Amino acid sequence: MAQDYDSPRNKDEDEESLQALGKGAQNNSSDIDDDENAIAEDYELPGADLSNEDASVTVIPMQGDEFICSECFLVKHRSQLAHTTADGQPVCRECAA
Repeated sequence: MAQDYDSPRNKDEDEESLQALGKGAQNNSSDIDDDENAIAEDYELPGADLSNEDASVTVIPMQGDEFICSECFLVKHRSQLAHTTADGQPVCRECAA
């Protein structure tokens, strides 16, 4: 559709369209705020009081095919072993790279 940009504008139409845009922006912003608040409720802030929370975790002992990397101190599967140091300490592939 062709539009003549040199023709005079009707100010009533401009004001109505601005008001419509303003109302649409207010409706959209309230929807976004609700979503952000719902998401934010799921997160715990650092230093929050968790004294009434149950923190039961099952600890599985290190398996026979695992080792602890002497550099990153993570438990890795034996397939991740890159080499051992001169004093016999294992090093994983990620630390050796």
